[in-house]
Amino acid sequence: MCIDETALSCGELYTVVTNPAGHGGKGTLIAMIRGTDSETVISVLEKIGINKRHTVREVTLDLSPTMMRIARRVFPKAYLTNDRFHVQRLFYEAIDDLRITYRWMARDLENEEMCKCRASNTEYTAFRYRNGDTRRQLLARAKHILTRNSVNWSDTQRLRAEIIFENYPDLRHAYQLAQELTDIYNSRLSVDVARTRLARWYDAVQQMDYGVFQTVLNTFHNHYQTILNFFINRDTNAFAESFNAKVKAFRNQFRGVRDIPFFLFRLAKLTA
Repeated sequence: MCIDETALSCGELYTVVTNPAGHGGKGTLIAMIRGTDSETVISVLEKIGINKRHTVREVTLDLSPTMMRIARRVFPKAYLTNDRFHVQRLFYEAIDDLRITYRWMARDLENEEMCKCRASNTEYTAFRYRNGDTRRQLLARAKHILTRNSVNWSDTQRLRAEIIFENYPDLRHAYQLAQELTDIYNSRLSVDVARTRLARWYDAVQQMDYGVFQTVLNTFHNHYQTILNFFINRDTNAFAESFNAKVKAFRNQFRGVRDIPFFLFRLAKLTA
């Protein structure tokens, strides 16, 4: 089973429970419940017979505590698997926060240099790296480099990455840790081996001692078992994301949703 949330109209959220075995057709949509309040969702899902709910062996989800609470209450026999891509995205967001911090520092440095030139009545000339980028431009254009594998870099991006890593070794170390996490997820590891490698990775992140990575560390500490459960069957929440995309595409065919109950009726006819 997969559980996620989606917005139909004007940010109105719905909790969506799906069955990947339905492959997007009949038998896919189990429930679509207005709102994300855990007690409301639980009360609706408990209308499914307890014997049927006990047959569910795994529930994939994102890192939402609300979704985990719902899954534990409604499907007590199932183990929970937190989606690998949400875990990786969390770490990449921490790297981006570090990049933005350095960019603000570069902005402040340039402003100080401008003030000094103005005070001395001299023309300001911005510092440029060998690829022609200023400090701010270098860090602004680094965003996509730091979220892509190095094999996918263009020659221009490769040069820019080389300059970034020379001048900001913390970004280089963080990027290497991101690639290491990807390698752990991509490797066909047993749960025990994955536990060891993730523990070593966790220690390496902890040694960086940057506040932006504290949320990542806390998330791993609080959800370590559900993150590790990925290595049992290597299941992700990609199906839920894919189904949400199909719902939004269906909605866009009608240029939005005015009559939500009728839209849900049509969706149920096609996929429930």
